[in-house]
Amino acid sequence: MAGSGNVLLQAFHWYLPNDGTLWRAMTERAPALAAAGFGGVWLPPASKGHVGGYDVGYGPYDLYDLGEFDQKGTVRTKYGTRDEYLTAVGALQRAGLRVFADMVWNHRLGADGAEVVRATPHAADDRHHALGPTREVEVWTRFDFAGRAGRYDARTLDARHFVAVDFDGRDPQSNAIYLFEGKAFDPSVDEEFGNYHYLMGCDLDHGNAEVRAMTVDWGRWFLDTTGVDGLRLDAVKHLPTWVLPIYLDALRQHVATTRPDRPELPVVGEYWSGNLPALLHFLRATGDRLALFDVPLHFAFHRMGQQGADFDLRTLFHDTLVAARPDLAVTFVDNHDSQPMQALESPVADWAKPLAYALLLLRRAGQPCVFGADYDGATYTEQRWGEPPVEVVIPTMRPFLDTCLALRRQLGDATQEDHFDHPNVVGWVRRSDDLLVVVLMSNGGPGHARIATGVPDLQLVDATAADPGPIRTDEQGAADVRCAGRGVSVWVGRIVSPTRPS
Repeated sequence: MAGSGNVLLQAFHWYLPNDGTLWRAMTERAPALAAAGFGGVWLPPASKGHVGGYDVGYGPYDLYDLGEFDQKGTVRTKYGTRDEYLTAVGALQRAGLRVFADMVWNHRLGADGAEVVRATPHAADDRHHALGPTREVEVWTRFDFAGRAGRYDARTLDARHFVAVDFDGRDPQSNAIYLFEGKAFDPSVDEEFGNYHYLMGCDLDHGNAEVRAMTVDWGRWFLDTTGVDGLRLDAVKHLPTWVLPIYLDALRQHVATTRPDRPELPVVGEYWSGNLPALLHFLRATGDRLALFDVPLHFAFHRMGQQGADFDLRTLFHDTLVAARPDLAVTFVDNHDSQPMQALESPVADWAKPLAYALLLLRRAGQPCVFGADYDGATYTEQRWGEPPVEVVIPTMRPFLDTCLALRRQLGDATQEDHFDHPNVVGWVRRSDDLLVVVLMSNGGPGHARIATGVPDLQLVDATAADPGPIRTDEQGAADVRCAGRGVSVWVGRIVSPTRPS
């Protein structure tokens, strides 16, 4: 995923309307997105969820139903039909964009029937603490997929295929997690709550050989059916680290055999934690088989937006994945989990987003991902339980982002020199044979800095149009660069006769 054209677009947010139009929209937008400078598009989960056309995709019911069968009250998914999905994938690829499909391998929801099994209740906030003895519970764990009638795969699911659930029909008011008799929470997961194996719904038992076989078989079928280029794995902090190499090696071997013209299968995982050591441990445990989203950097952007001038910009990259493992870091500002009204909401303040995106798109390290709600803008109304509705407005940043994307493409592998020597004003210089870019940002008052560029007597203009400029480097190649308070300026100069520093 490395290179100047490696920018991903997350093509959705949580509160898109349930109108089934996303796949068609992506087909129409493919040429424009490629022209803007994106290198890939991350599409939401394509499989039928437990609430049919209303499901964002993270409550999967039937992985084989891509919007083809009448299940859960609808044929299409929230985003459209199977045929529309396949058409969108093809259109994006013909435009030169790589398509990343979202995979949810942790759990299933929306079972078709209940079973009586024996299980031990555990505390939700301490998975090592049993709340009582093992007893009979009534759990919804039977998945028959009757609407699909065995097409593509006749296998069904029942309690044998799961580790735990969080609902007992005989004690519906309980908030315990029920660990099935003979099963255990796998220790090779995140240690939050003592053990974060269980997340939601019916938690799949990847220690079960049949579950592993079904997961690999479905993955091969999905890759063959859709032809997508890469994968985004959901909730990997809850998956046993030992099983991911099994799945990814099997799928990569399949791709290398079935499509030798595109043998790579890039994968990025979502490990939602600001704890850098946990992310590094996960990468080691999985043999560096996948990249991870840089959640610690996102939280740094969030703190910057909350604290304003009290945030020390020199610390932005401290304890971030992009600083520790730039080769495996996918950087982002916001996403569907962090956006307002979500359970994990930690949105970056509007004023801070241009600074954050400049730090993603105009620097060498990392593989940036742009949030669709920031690119297109979003307006939606949502409410929390017992509270009045709230209208959320996320302004479009498309003009600024298009400017950054175009410059990133022109810069290519240009050199970079950082000037992170002030708590509230930082910047850096990027230089190629024919282009000089000087970025300066401030999280306090108006920013000023004298920065050596190595290119004398060159006129610089702020590409963001935030400053009317222009400014000029002196005979030694230094420039007095400026930016607005709580703002960023991107000063650009075209080098006609390259002058290299001695």
